[in-house]
Amino acid sequence: MDKDEIQNVAFTIILHSGNSRTLIHEGFGFMRNGEFERAEEKLEEANSELTAAHKSQTSLMQKYTSGEDVNMDIIMVHAQDHLMTTITLREVALEMLELYRRQV
Repeated sequence: MDKDEIQNVAFTIILHSGNSRTLIHEGFGFMRNGEFERAEEKLEEANSELTAAHKSQTSLMQKYTSGEDVNMDIIMVHAQDHLMTTITLREVALEMLELYRRQV
């Protein structure tokens, strides 16, 4: 796998992860306003973006496990970091949504 292909996967992961992060933050706004159904919709949309990012990551892993040479560079490290922190942020948001609902 050449450098351009790896960078393309990395930027795809960053794109979808960034979209997901934006949707999660929109969901936080809805939570604060008591609009729980809209917040839940945003978190579901965020999950769809995370799924797209994860599919890109999985394709890379499949190539690696099939023996293809996959050299990582710093942009892929950044992409992986971005994805994992966004996954964690969504998990926290789901917990926060439940806590907000209990306050009503």
